Amino acid sequence: MSASATAPNTLGIDFGTSNSAAGIAVGDHPWLVEMEPGETTLPTAVFFEPKRPMRIGRSATRALINGDEGRFMRALKSLLGTPLLREERRINGEVTDFIQIIARFLAEVKSRAEAATHQNYTHALSGRPVHFHSSDFARDAQAEVDLRDCYLAAGFEDVRFLYEPEAAVRSAAPAKGLGLIVDIGGGTSDFTLFEQDSSGATRILGSHGVRLGGTDFDRQISIDHVMPLLGRGSQIRNAFGTETLPAPNRLFNDLATWQMIPFMYAADSRRAARELAKYAVEPKKLNRLVSTLEDELGHDVAFTVERGKIQANAPDSSTEPRIDLRILERGLNAPLTAPLMQASLDKMMVEIAHNAAETLQVADVAPRQIDRLVMVGGSSLLTSLDAALRQLCPNARVENRNAMTAVADGLALAAPMAFA
Repeated sequence: MSASATAPNTLGIDFGTSNSAAGIAVGDHPWLVEMEPGETTLPTAVFFEPKRPMRIGRSATRALINGDEGRFMRALKSLLGTPLLREERRINGEVTDFIQIIARFLAEVKSRAEAATHQNYTHALSGRPVHFHSSDFARDAQAEVDLRDCYLAAGFEDVRFLYEPEAAVRSAAPAKGLGLIVDIGGGTSDFTLFEQDSSGATRILGSHGVRLGGTDFDRQISIDHVMPLLGRGSQIRNAFGTETLPAPNRLFNDLATWQMIPFMYAADSRRAARELAKYAVEPKKLNRLVSTLEDELGHDVAFTVERGKIQANAPDSSTEPRIDLRILERGLNAPLTAPLMQASLDKMMVEIAHNAAETLQVADVAPRQIDRLVMVGGSSLLTSLDAALRQLCPNARVENRNAMTAVADGLALAAPMAFA
C-alpha cells in the first residue's frame, strides 16, 4: 500500500489576517470549499452577541453594519505571538481568550468543509507567513506555537505548516525561468524565489518575509487622513496653566489599528478621550473621538478607510476619491486622491521592495534576471506596489490572475501529501 493511500484526510487551510479559505485536491486540481453561498473566501471576522453562537465571516460583518448589539473582531491573526492572545477577558458574560476565539473560527471552517465534502478532516495543512514577527525572533517562534494550539483546540489531531508564498508557487502556471512570488497579505509581506524548467519542475531558491501588510496600509492612511479629524495633533490645554501640548498619539494610533479597536471601548480609553475633549483647543474634533468610542464605531471607521483605499487605487474619473465619514458626522469626509495615498504608503512600498531585493540577494540572483513576478493577495494589486516592484525587476512580466486564491489553491494541492 502506498504512503499516500494511508495518509489521513487533510484539509488545506489559508487562515489569513483579512480573509480565509480551505480546500482539497481533486486529481491534479485544487477545489476550494464554498464557505458561504457563492463565496470560497471567508472574511476572518467574528461577532459576539448576547445568547447566540459566535458569528463569522460576512455574517459577522453584516451584524456590525446593521448595528446589532455585540462585539466585532477582525485581524485576529495579528495577535499570534503576543501576550494578548492568551489573556483571559470577559466577552458577553463569557470568560475566554483569543486562542479559543480563533479555534472556534477554525472549527467552523472545518465543519463547513466536512459538510461540503462529506468527509471528516482529522489533519490540517496550514499556511503561515515566512515571519509572523520579522523583528522579534521569540515572538516569531511563539506565533507558530500559538497557531498550532488554535488548530488543536479546533478539533484537528495534528497540523503542519507551509510558507504561504511557497504554497502559491504550487498553484502558479508553469513557465521556464526565474520567478518571484510576492504575497502581500493583511498582516505580512512574503516572498519566494523559484526556478522552473521547461517541464514545469520547480526548485525553491529562497523565502523571506516582513511583518507589513494590508492592515498596516489601512492604519497609516487612517492616521494620516482620518485621525486628524478626530483630534490627532490637536493642542490640549494644561488643566492648571496656560500651556498646551499635542494630544497623545496612542489613542489615535490604536483606534487606527484593526486588532486593537476592540480594546479601545474599555472604560479607561473612553475616560481619557473625554478628558482630552474637556481641555481641547479644538473640542469639535476631540468630541468626534469621544463619540467614536462611546458609540463603538471604530470598526465602521476602519471599513470606510479600507473602501477609500480601494477607490483611490482605481479611481472613478467622475468622482474624487475620499474617505466617507458620514457615520461620524453629516458631510464629513477626508480626500484621498491617488497622490495622497501614495505619499502615505511610500515608505512601506520602499520597505517591501527592499525585502523583495533581499530575497534575491540571499540566492545571489540579480533583479534583472527575474522573468516574472507573481502577485498574490488583495493588497498586491495596489498600483504603487506594482510600480515599485516593476522598477526593482524591470525585465519581469507581472501575473496577478489568481491573486486572491493562489495560496489556498497551493495548500489544497499540497494537503494530500502533507502527512504521507
